[in-house]
Formats: sequence, structure tokens, C-alpha cells
Amino acid sequence: MNLDFSKLDGLLPAVVQDHLSGRVLMVGFMNDEAFRLTNETGSVHFFSRSRGKLWLKGETSGHRLLVKEIRTDCDADCVLV
Repeated sequence: MNLDFSKLDGLLPAVVQDHLSGRVLMVGFMNDEAFRLTNETGSVHFFSRSRGKLWLKGETSGHRLLVKEIRTDCDADCVLV
């Protein structure tokens, strides 16, 4: 998947949706490393703009987001997980 990280200072909006209900669970941002880790581990990683670092959703709360599928929009600058 060739994504365009050039539009938002190296970040992509990442919309996370429940695979059964279709309900949007959250919206975060991914840089290329967060996207790579998400693909490699099957758990959703984000880049925190306020802390300036990667984070694994659920690392403190235990409420992890597991990847079922990743899609992109038509111009590859946003992902749906």
C-alpha cells in the first residue's frame, strides 16, 4: 500500500471503525512508522501529535484495537482501520 504522508507533516488521519457494527471508535494520526507497526503487529499504533511520539492504543488501558482490515481513500492520504 503506497500512502501519501506528505500532506500533514508526515501524518495520515486514521479512522478506526468496529468491524461488526460499523461504529467509528476513534480518529487518530499515523506516521509511516505507526502504520508499519500496525501492519506488523496487528494492533493499532498511532503517532501522538501532543507528545510527539508513537503509542500503542491500549498500552495503559488494556483496550487494544486489533486490525481486521486496512483501507485507504482514493488519494491514499487517509486510512480506515
